[in-house]
Amino acid sequence: MLRFAVVIPTYNEEAFIGQTLASLMAQTQLPEQIIVVNDGSTDNTAAIVESFAAQYAQIQLVHKSSEAIHLPGSKVIQAFKVGEKALTLPYDVIAKFDADLIFPPDYIATLNTHFEADAHVGMVGGFCYIEKNGIWVLENLTDKDHIRGALKAYRKEAFQAIGGLRPQMGWDTVDELLCHFYGWKIITDNRLHVKHLKPTGASYNQAARFKQGEAFYTLGYGFWITAIAAVKLAQRKQKPLLFWDYLRGYWKAQKAQKPMLVTPEQARFIRRYRWQKMRSKLQGLWR
Repeated sequence: MLRFAVVIPTYNEEAFIGQTLASLMAQTQLPEQIIVVNDGSTDNTAAIVESFAAQYAQIQLVHKSSEAIHLPGSKVIQAFKVGEKALTLPYDVIAKFDADLIFPPDYIATLNTHFEADAHVGMVGGFCYIEKNGIWVLENLTDKDHIRGALKAYRKEAFQAIGGLRPQMGWDTVDELLCHFYGWKIITDNRLHVKHLKPTGASYNQAARFKQGEAFYTLGYGFWITAIAAVKLAQRKQKPLLFWDYLRGYWKAQKAQKPMLVTPEQARFIRRYRWQKMRSKLQGLWR
């Protein structure tokens, strides 16, 4: 049985963090350690976590101060890194979970089964579901082979190979692309339905609209892959005008020559990988 360490960045999650921690402590396979990073919350988040920490030895609360603005990527991963440094026990798998999730009781045990079955598996995850009209439905924002940023779990060796997580938008895409680059496998298990209590992007401010296009640039996509990805994501969010925001973000990053998330060699690999995926999907449609 592998040892799991969980880091949960949190900011003003008093409505949800208790449910998340309760679901983790109800797992059939418990994590060795859970670090909750209170990133400057102004509500009762810290008090709720402290009440759980008083009951369960696995849970620890640490504090971080930062700006309240919620730009996707940078704030949450900076908080994650504080939690990562606070880990004191040995682990085989490190997970970054959001503070607004309810996990099924067998979630960690199922991840463990996948990791133990194949030493080349670097990442495993389930799927996020959101409530609509009293029914829990798939939060369908990404391809089915992508693990959402809300519930990432990494084999320690794979996590080290990719250089950990990067504190900027695109972190939850570049991690998987670099796993492929270094030869690690990624598994998504559609049996694992995780309740996502707060839909993705609910707390993003207006400036975050352009960050996705910037991420496409820093991932080394190039214009045409960016344009295709922008169309696809805008359609999934059912907000067609986001397409132009994404392109504007891309052009702004290109003009400013934003630092890349990847090396030139990795960028070439990523473009080849993306084109191959698109070709395989088209071939599947033609058959």
